[in-house]
Amino acid sequence: MPVPLLGPGQPGSPRALVSLIRRLRRGPVTVGFILAFWSAGTLSSSLVTGPPGSLRPNVAATAHSLPGHWWALLSSGLWAQDLTGYLLGSAVLLGVGLALEPRMGSVRFAAAALGSQILGIGAALGFLTVARQTMGTWAQEMSGHLFLGPSALMTGALMAGTAMMPTLWRRRIRLVVFALLILLALYSGGFADLVRLGAAVAGALLGPVLYGRAPRFGRPVSSRHEGRVLIALLVAVSAIGPVVAGLTPHAAGPLSVLRFLFTNIQPVDPQTLQSLCADPGQAKECAGAQLQLRAGAGGIFMAILPSFLLLLLSDGLRRGRRFAWAGAVLIQLALSVLAGITIAGVLYPAAPDTAAGEGIGAIEVPGYTHPLALILPLLLPVALTIVLLLSRRLFPVTAPAGTYRRLAVSIGKTAAFLAGVYLLAGILLAPGFTPGPAPLELLADIPDRFLPLGYMLDLSPAFFPQSTPAVLLYEGTGVSFWAVTAVLVLKTFLRPAPAQHTAGTSRAREILKTRQGSTLSWMTTWPGNTYWFSSTGESFIAYRVIAGVALTLGVPVGPGPQTKAAVAEFTLFCSGQGWTPCFYSVPADLRDHAASLGWGSVQVAQETILELDAVSFKGKKFQDIRTAMNNAAKAGIRAEWTTYGTAPFTLLAQIQEISEEWVADKKMPEMGFTLGGLDELNDPDVRLLLAIDDSDRVHAVASWLPVYRNGTIEGWTLDFMRRRSTGFRAGIEFLIASAALSLKDEGYRFISLSGAPLARLTSTMAPAVAGPEVTGSLDRLLDRLGATLEPVYGFRSLLAFKAKFQPRYEPLYMLYPDAAALPAIGNAITRAYLPTINLGETLTLARRILRRPNTPSGLPRGHPAAPGPSSTRPKTPVRNKG
Repeated sequence: MPVPLLGPGQPGSPRALVSLIRRLRRGPVTVGFILAFWSAGTLSSSLVTGPPGSLRPNVAATAHSLPGHWWALLSSGLWAQDLTGYLLGSAVLLGVGLALEPRMGSVRFAAAALGSQILGIGAALGFLTVARQTMGTWAQEMSGHLFLGPSALMTGALMAGTAMMPTLWRRRIRLVVFALLILLALYSGGFADLVRLGAAVAGALLGPVLYGRAPRFGRPVSSRHEGRVLIALLVAVSAIGPVVAGLTPHAAGPLSVLRFLFTNIQPVDPQTLQSLCADPGQAKECAGAQLQLRAGAGGIFMAILPSFLLLLLSDGLRRGRRFAWAGAVLIQLALSVLAGITIAGVLYPAAPDTAAGEGIGAIEVPGYTHPLALILPLLLPVALTIVLLLSRRLFPVTAPAGTYRRLAVSIGKTAAFLAGVYLLAGILLAPGFTPGPAPLELLADIPDRFLPLGYMLDLSPAFFPQSTPAVLLYEGTGVSFWAVTAVLVLKTFLRPAPAQHTAGTSRAREILKTRQGSTLSWMTTWPGNTYWFSSTGESFIAYRVIAGVALTLGVPVGPGPQTKAAVAEFTLFCSGQGWTPCFYSVPADLRDHAASLGWGSVQVAQETILELDAVSFKGKKFQDIRTAMNNAAKAGIRAEWTTYGTAPFTLLAQIQEISEEWVADKKMPEMGFTLGGLDELNDPDVRLLLAIDDSDRVHAVASWLPVYRNGTIEGWTLDFMRRRSTGFRAGIEFLIASAALSLKDEGYRFISLSGAPLARLTSTMAPAVAGPEVTGSLDRLLDRLGATLEPVYGFRSLLAFKAKFQPRYEPLYMLYPDAAALPAIGNAITRAYLPTINLGETLTLARRILRRPNTPSGLPRGHPAAPGPSSTRPKTPVRNKG
């Protein structure tokens, strides 16, 4: 049988061709626009050089398009400036259009694209009208610019399309696109940049409207993990923006001088340089000539060195590294200082009563002549510095001890070695320089080889390389140094974080695994806790000090007979430190012991426990559970065990997506202390159970913490529990039931469904086992607080949801030695659960509390007790049907 020239999966094969045709048929508006785009260019002979002079005023959008050439608001999208513009425009059209149009629908896609183009150009024209009053020279420069191409159409369509995307990707795409467009508008400063930015804003506002809802404003709420990713993306985009602006041939922004390195490299005569720099009115030309003297691969790299370093550090920011955060802050501070020096150097000579002021007016790019046009872009490093400082808590991860000391030594040795090589080789290659440098001149030039180019811009080079070896030495020294430094820094980011986030974690883990704790004891291994060890060394208590209160988590971990002695010893330790001890989430037996010592107590949570030996989910009272499992089987959904460190990237991305949707929908910060998030999942001892369908789509996720008793795992505690709002709505029921049956088969004794804070058992949940009515004043206060917070966090609905599993109930208490300390203890608990809450979020919480909806519809999407999108569940708290 002859071998076919094209396989069925190869490009050009019939199957691939059919697939391409199907994709094109799903995007009729995209295909139609591309045909019109190329037809207009061909018929008007515009493909190579753009629209001819007689046609250009009628098809290009400019600052004078309104009112005389209003049709240019639409026609400008059908032409490009040259063949490169047609090719790039077509690629953007295909990439964005074929991805979005089938999902948005052709009508919505066309409306978003056209509406964004018209509104974007209108916004740019309106901005220029205002700018003429405050930034006259820069606005006049814009009058000579024009806009052509489909970039605004697709930018607006993309931003509108984010309205239908999951929270995770909607937020990331918007951040990257808006940050990049703002940087281009400020640095490049062209009319086209303003149009694209206006189209992006219009698209982001039009998107929700096209889907029948109002745009939402306000600072988005994200988890700690996603917050790090967003800050890393912002820093990365801020690094890329100036470089892209430097590639723009007619940039008008203050960094437009970079284009001399990329697009206009020409030899400069020293006499010409001297005459340019002697005239204050030719400051920009002098800067460009200085850059050209240092042009070449090395010169370009050193010119963008700050951007290179910020890109490098953004990877560390994504990983939560404190060193990357400190490095990014230092670079932004350095850029801020450099910005101030630049502003002073340009504005001060431009005083009207000086000769320099007269010369400045003649500079080619008017963007340099107006203070506001110069200051606005240079304030970006200041703004980024503030953002980084405000987000400091997101980057707590440190490297193992001694990592950065060894890094500093390695970088120092590299610098000394390369400096020595440059000096010795420069002496040998002196004839290859013009003029030939003396050893002292080479020595003085060494800093120039390592520092970013902008720091030496005001100094003329003492000599220039001519021969190939001299050029390689001159340009390669700095490049080699920073390349080695980058590798060394990246290695520190890849090194695992120390096993102990505070002193004693390894010791505490050893006690936890070999002795006895509670079902919540694994939470003591989470970051934020400090450890106190008993005098015997066999017991420990995890605590955190907040405003003078030593807030513990769970019971003392260690031998059971030593529990009471550990409590007494820890209390004495706190007294010596001037702290008020507070034992949080402890069982009734420890409450009874504390009561005998005169301590007060209050119930703060209700824990639910399933004894696995009795689990079968048979009978009428488990009808909901069996229905969830049967429906999952019909839908092809299975339960799959994994860990965060071993799960494939595709699954991890979906887990993050589900988590961010959950956090963003609450519009409140992610809680901590006894409630884990994504960061706490990344533990090899923590097991994840996923609800996955046949297409590997994750519908829900639950994490399980081990419960050790004397060296063995006897049970597991449910912690992280979230489901996709558009997925299988009974996903959590399915996961809990599947976990119970699976762990029973593995031989474990029990599972804990964990505690629900500020929630207690009522007769409507479980009449046979409900506790006594609330009587104490503090109990009544907490009961009212739980009812008030119910619309936001849904703890009571969650407890009612767990009742359908027919668990055993165990109340958890807070113990305190003195009622006078209760205000301080309340403040400590609030700050433990919500350590990052700010004033705006506090006001949001207050508004949502005042609304106080009485149904689970007020719960976040994906909440186990919240109805799904197609749910027929009654809008009342879930109750046991038995």
